[in-house]
Amino acid sequence: MFAFDRFVLDPGDRMLRRDDRPVELSSRYLDALALLVSEQGRLVSKERFFDEVWRGIPVTDEALTQCIRTLRKELGDDAGRPRFIETVPKHGYPFIGPVERLGETTTRPDPQASLDPWRRTLLLAAAGTIGGGIAGFIGGLIYGFAGASQPLQPGMGAISVLLVLLCLTILVAVMGGIGVAFGIATAARWSGRFGPWCIVGGALGGLLIGAMVKLLGIDAFSLLVGQSPGDITGALEGAIVGAAVGLGAWLASRLSSVRGGAAVAGLCGTIAGLVIPLLGGRLMAGSLDLLAHSVPGSRLRLDYFGQLFGESDFGLVTQCVTGALEGTLFAFGLVSAMMLARRHLGGS
Repeated sequence: MFAFDRFVLDPGDRMLRRDDRPVELSSRYLDALALLVSEQGRLVSKERFFDEVWRGIPVTDEALTQCIRTLRKELGDDAGRPRFIETVPKHGYPFIGPVERLGETTTRPDPQASLDPWRRTLLLAAAGTIGGGIAGFIGGLIYGFAGASQPLQPGMGAISVLLVLLCLTILVAVMGGIGVAFGIATAARWSGRFGPWCIVGGALGGLLIGAMVKLLGIDAFSLLVGQSPGDITGALEGAIVGAAVGLGAWLASRLSSVRGGAAVAGLCGTIAGLVIPLLGGRLMAGSLDLLAHSVPGSRLRLDYFGQLFGESDFGLVTQCVTGALEGTLFAFGLVSAMMLARRHLGGS
């Protein structure tokens, strides 16, 4: 016997009850519900429905669609904002509601089903933060090796350049990951699914962290060197990147493949990274170049990047290329990590 929400399902007695009142379901539809509930949190493919519910009787996909539609109607579920039966297009359906097994003396505990919703949200946000940090690590290696390969001033070691750029890029990526991932996870928790509200959540999280980074950066440099570093990356850039990652998370949630979803998210990040320099903003590499030219005696020079793209300095083309790289890595890493965590937590 299985209990979920206000329902109790007894496959042995062929009965579904809601608030102790029987719910009328055909035998085949009851079998379909029992299969879904028994596999709680795991995807049930169309092939399994045809094999175990229709038992080899030739039917069309429409028969399964009508079955799921009827079950949702009897359970009071909504396909747009599912609480029980989620649709994975072209693949099948998982039962995403918490399920309690009744009348068993030995049951295998399901730690994912017992997770508090806010704890689940925090785990998703933590996964996204880790993904963002990994993206920062990869980007830091790229910038670090490129910066260390150019002619350095006396007393400046290549390893030092690599480590400084690596640590700084990871720090910024992790901070951005905290804001954007928590914003997306909170929006998904509030709306009940990964949907359009993830765009708003990502944008708000990115805006908040971007504003904090810019404020702290300007205050720190004004305190230490007596002057403002200029218009480094801030709230606007954070909001644009966060919105793009939120869009990527929404689109990725509609795909069954983690790699496919992460690739779509990466494309959203690429577009955001291209748009920001065109609007006059700066991302990580552009901000570093601005700092290098703002601080007297700075040994950091990123003009070498511009030479790779036919520019004498860190110009617009270079900013667009590096911005696209940063947006791609950040969105790909954050969304893929959240998708993997979401799949591990049962798809809720």
